[in-house]
Amino acid sequence: MSASPLTPLDYIAEGYWQDFLAGRPIAGGIAYETELRACMLDESLESLQRIDTLLSQVRRDMIKSGIWDETTLLVDERYRNFMMFLAFYAGRVLAQQWQSKPHWYGQFELRKRYPELALVTDDFYQHMAVGYDDSVGKERLFFALEPIGLRLFGHIDRQFDAVQGGQVESGLYQAVSLKLPTILSNDVHSVSELTAHKVTTHKATTHQVTESIAPSADLNTHVGTSQLNVPLNKPEEVSIGAEHNQANVVPPESESSIKPELTKVAQPTAKPTSPVKNTSTPEMFTQLLVELDEITVPQPTGDMQYQQARKVLDQFEQHIAKQNKSRRQVIFSDDHIAAKNKALLLLQAAAEDGNTAAMLRLAMYELLGEGLTADSDNQKKSGVEWVNQAASKNDSRAQRLLSKMYYQGVGVSQDIDSGKYWLEQAADNGHTEAANLVQQWQQAEMLLTTQKQEQHSTKRYQLLIGAIIAVALLIIIII
Repeated sequence: MSASPLTPLDYIAEGYWQDFLAGRPIAGGIAYETELRACMLDESLESLQRIDTLLSQVRRDMIKSGIWDETTLLVDERYRNFMMFLAFYAGRVLAQQWQSKPHWYGQFELRKRYPELALVTDDFYQHMAVGYDDSVGKERLFFALEPIGLRLFGHIDRQFDAVQGGQVESGLYQAVSLKLPTILSNDVHSVSELTAHKVTTHKATTHQVTESIAPSADLNTHVGTSQLNVPLNKPEEVSIGAEHNQANVVPPESESSIKPELTKVAQPTAKPTSPVKNTSTPEMFTQLLVELDEITVPQPTGDMQYQQARKVLDQFEQHIAKQNKSRRQVIFSDDHIAAKNKALLLLQAAAEDGNTAAMLRLAMYELLGEGLTADSDNQKKSGVEWVNQAASKNDSRAQRLLSKMYYQGVGVSQDIDSGKYWLEQAADNGHTEAANLVQQWQQAEMLLTTQKQEQHSTKRYQLLIGAIIAVALLIIIII
């Protein structure tokens, strides 16, 4: 593919970046500019992890503030500029990894150079792409807006289809990592682990970390090198964005929340996101972990046991999220497994006492095949029973999870009507995201009803006109 002159988007991308570096306001205005500057955009792969964290925080804050509406926000120039700036930056980082210069194309240039692409004219996420040369000088494309859109707005009823085929990745770090040169791509998770190791070294002593993990369990902080490459770090708060259909997984993030365009985001350098799409924790469970932290449901009993178990289990989840492999391929020592089982027993005790948070956390491990139940069939059955029990206690988190399970056929037979029922129950009990989805569903139903009524009225009008014409012809014939 021959090189082409600079496009208007090339000038815009460079202008955005130079304004940002100089500390000048970005042309046209940009949402969350203060928060972006707190992300340390140093053109490194790690900076994309910090951006993913910011995007998840923005998503959660929009949901809480009741402004989580994709169509409305895309009309706002400042939000569009925010997303375009992130896309320009991700393209810059990716091209730099290939030792190439990023070259941006709008849809006009894309249609001329790549006529095989099935571009949708009014799709914001397909209106531009970055081109970069690989090791043999062949130009490759990256539609950087797609993972940004998924991170901010993706959910079960809002799927994102990649224009180049396949799945849209759940964040910029994942998307860029998968497009790295082969050697760099193989080393991605090693870099992530090295970062985690530096963070652990920076924190107090090994004994302090060990004591903070599980004071009641005989758990060593470090594991033999044949089993784990890095120590399990001190538990952090878990927070995930983006819901979708059993595919894209969004990794653990910082708990700190922000208000739109106002509150400064703390630098989230200590929590690298999962680098590859092979992470096997389904999104419904990563989102559940967020909701268990963010949505408060009063618990009459079992809270102390739940919190003790959570400290240990969060440690395991954070380590798994960093691995470039499926959950089942992550190997732990016997001591670690024993500690996890003790934590699960604490969860079970709390769940049996009526603690719905413990029920949901225990259900997650049963449905993942990592619970206390012996065989896989009974594990799924046990997991579904715990979710049902929590949902029957009007825990909106359980009701939302149950709706996803029915929509996706996880642990139960797929049943859209049951999924909708539990979605409505969650909305009635104050689940913000469920309420937004129900509202969108109702608006869609009203639109369909209106269209049917209009079609019916049009048909009656046409019949009436036809009858009048027939009578007129009859009169003419008689006369």
